[in-house]
Amino acid sequence: MHGARNVFLVGMMGAGKTTAGRLLARRLKRAFFDSDHEVERRCGVKIAVIFDIEGEAGFRARESAVLAELTAQHDVVLATGGGAILAEVNRRLLAARGTVVYLHAPPDALYERVRQDRNRPLLATPDPLARMRELYGVRDPLYREVADIVMDTGRQSVQNLAREVLGRLKETWKLSA
Repeated sequence: MHGARNVFLVGMMGAGKTTAGRLLARRLKRAFFDSDHEVERRCGVKIAVIFDIEGEAGFRARESAVLAELTAQHDVVLATGGGAILAEVNRRLLAARGTVVYLHAPPDALYERVRQDRNRPLLATPDPLARMRELYGVRDPLYREVADIVMDTGRQSVQNLAREVLGRLKETWKLSA
């Protein structure tokens, strides 16, 4: 069985990892963490500021340190940042220490969900939709590589999504028990 039944949510920005993760944690009676929020809390500034000062590489180093710490806990639900899977060490930690759920949505749908959000430094480009498609092209295979479960988020409510994820987790855990 994976990592004392930790649940790690991966996927692109806008996939619903944080919202679904909070609901899932409540239903499983577990602690919830969002790795991006943890990085911000520890640094005392928004991720966009970290990107401005340290660049993406600086942020990714901080993200990896937070992931190493959070994935070592037991019985947690963790929403990871969209790019957390870019580092092989992060993918190994996630796969070894919990059940990984990929919340999947196509790039155009993801863009519609986040296009008004000004706190997305990777989308601060002249053509954010093209950037979203580019990020998806790189990341989708990595999410699939690490995922135990792939869930299409579609247009369903977050409550339905959390309920479906919970059902799939219980099936997966029965099989690995």
